[in-house]
Amino acid sequence: MAFDIDRYAATSVRLEWDDLDLEAHFAEHPLPPESLRTLRYMADVEYHTVCYTRDLLTTPSHREPDVGAFMTMWNREEFWHGEALAAVLGVHGITVDYDALKASRVKLGWRDRLDPIKQSIAGALVGADFIAVHMSWGAANEWSAITAYQQMAELEADPVLADLLRRIAKQEARHVAFYTTQARARLAASRRAQQVTRFALSRFWAPVGSSIQPRDEVRHVMTQLMSGDEGRRAARRVDESIAAMPGLAGLTIVQDALGALGVR
Repeated sequence: MAFDIDRYAATSVRLEWDDLDLEAHFAEHPLPPESLRTLRYMADVEYHTVCYTRDLLTTPSHREPDVGAFMTMWNREEFWHGEALAAVLGVHGITVDYDALKASRVKLGWRDRLDPIKQSIAGALVGADFIAVHMSWGAANEWSAITAYQQMAELEADPVLADLLRRIAKQEARHVAFYTTQARARLAASRRAQQVTRFALSRFWAPVGSSIQPRDEVRHVMTQLMSGDEGRRAARRVDESIAAMPGLAGLTIVQDALGALGVR
């Protein structure tokens, strides 16, 4: 496989933003409420990565050394993405700390407690081909994340926020590289993996954050970032990337999800 997991692990670093004077800049150029709402959503998603990692460790993916190494570094990098976004929110008087995160997870109730069980059962039923589902799902999520950060950077047009978001997107690009390399190889090697993955993505995939945020929040973020001509073009680009993987031709999961949310 083309992705060098050893090099990735050796070069994985904390996202740097200490050189950005967030407090001074945003004191003079505060972000509008609708953008802060979107950034809060993004921060919650990044912090929730640890729960997603927890769930996947109950599946066949945990037996793959490369996958285990990647998820360890991936979880660490996503945590720092959350910290960076929380820093922006913090200078606007919005606190995202451990207590706030704990409260949001408590609100999920039985859904959060059942997720590891559901993943474990799905992994046991599907077997090794489940890893192809995991990798393809991860690729779809990371492509969506990069697109969201890039769209936010363009739409807000704040130079400091744009700089920060592009730094996050740059790290997310390495995540995409791992997921897609793994997904393509595993899908190409198994017709059954293609069938199971296609079924899972077409039936169950939803925009990142849908499982932890109220529908109104998902709709707000998707409307801000993915509506209008440019937003729809961005959605098509993500779908085209997904559909280019073996056995997934014709899938339009992002555009379908936007349609179901009423985003135009």
